[in-house]
Amino acid sequence: MVKGPGLYTDIGKKARDLLYRDYQGDHKFTITTYSPTGVAITSSGTKKGDLFLADVNTQLKRNNVTTDIKVDTASNLSTTIVVDEPAPGLKAIFSFKVPDQRSGKLELQYLHDYAGISTSIGLTANPIVNFSGVVGTNLAAIGTDVSFDTKTGNFTKYNAGISFANADLIAALTLNDKGESLNASYYHIVKPLTNTSVGAEVKHSFSTNENTITVGTQHALDPLTTVKARIDNLGKANALIQHEWRPKSLFTISGEVDTKAVDKSAKFGLALALKP
Repeated sequence: MVKGPGLYTDIGKKARDLLYRDYQGDHKFTITTYSPTGVAITSSGTKKGDLFLADVNTQLKRNNVTTDIKVDTASNLSTTIVVDEPAPGLKAIFSFKVPDQRSGKLELQYLHDYAGISTSIGLTANPIVNFSGVVGTNLAAIGTDVSFDTKTGNFTKYNAGISFANADLIAALTLNDKGESLNASYYHIVKPLTNTSVGAEVKHSFSTNENTITVGTQHALDPLTTVKARIDNLGKANALIQHEWRPKSLFTISGEVDTKAVDKSAKFGLALALKP
């Protein structure tokens, strides 16, 4: 298991990835190429109904500095610069988007055997400051995530979470939306050899007193092919099959059916990612 508690975003991540990652409701195509100098160029296109979105991302790695520059069809230019370990356990991230003059942000992450800290500040006159921290080990951890708007003097976010884990089971409990909702998640590895696992998530809203329950599973048919399925108490059932037809190149087909409205057409998604 990974040493240390990780960052706050790692609380409940295994269950979230099992239940929601790779499910695709649109048609998406991604291709990555590498130049002789090591620059990675990734082009992607997504068809959402009648709308087509595309972007091109260029990534350059030099020593411990990674620079990403992305241009999309909305004429946005996004730049992210990551400096990995300028000091032991530390990572610095600088990002901004053109033409949004308020998008500049500086983030620092620090990982320790018994703590994980992430703090960010917007590069504006009245920035939003975010802080998240986790203390514990890879077996038990507790943390918080808060954001403060210096312009209004109000907290825009405050969440808290706790997680427990052992070799094949991870359970997490988080309080979100300024205490308005409670999430409990569970992830269990049933059979490591076939990557078979199950997971569940329960979301409770205190304002509406409503619960949303989602359960899911995944299983590797062979070393290159994985199937996943999930269903929630609202009647939405999803399934996907993903095949790695060559190293790092994935082909994914997913579908969704509303079991409470079987007269409606099922939704299908397709994703193709090509890497050399």
